[in-house]
Amino acid sequence: MEFEELKKIWDAQTNQPLYAINEKAMYNLILSKKKQAYHIINISELLLIFVNISSGIFVLGVNFFKQSENISLYLLSAWMLGSALFMLVNRVRRIKGDNQFNRSMSGELEHAISMATYQVRISQIMRWNILPIAVLTALGLWESGKSIWIGLIVLVFFGLSYAAGGWEHNIYKRKKRELEVLQKKLASEG
Repeated sequence: MEFEELKKIWDAQTNQPLYAINEKAMYNLILSKKKQAYHIINISELLLIFVNISSGIFVLGVNFFKQSENISLYLLSAWMLGSALFMLVNRVRRIKGDNQFNRSMSGELEHAISMATYQVRISQIMRWNILPIAVLTALGLWESGKSIWIGLIVLVFFGLSYAAGGWEHNIYKRKKRELEVLQKKLASEG
């Protein structure tokens, strides 16, 4: 439901539209957007933590058991495990900070905007995180003497991942902007 639909109430006696905010519908809209943001953040955080830990351990294990001297792949493993730790720390901080918002309509909206801001920031950081992972992977392939074609295919994959990350990031920015517009409209109405 859009903001204009929430404010429009039909006056049956005069057949004229009256404008007033349906607070219950507005509050439900805000809670719905907040719940959606919370769900996306939880899935994103857990997925990033799991993928980075499992990939980091896999690369470390393969290098260790092959007794490889490929420094780039050891650095890649450390980078991925560090990324997982970064996400875990940010997740704990976010969860601790969830209690600072009051449960009024404006407090719930501020909380939803805060979560959307966090999601935008994390998606941007993880998008940039693709670059060091791609560089370390390419160096690791080069150090191990793999074919140039394998390296090119891997770099194309990382390029596509970076582009997809940009597309995803723009979706999060758009959702955040919608919440900020709603907040401005509510502030101007109040």
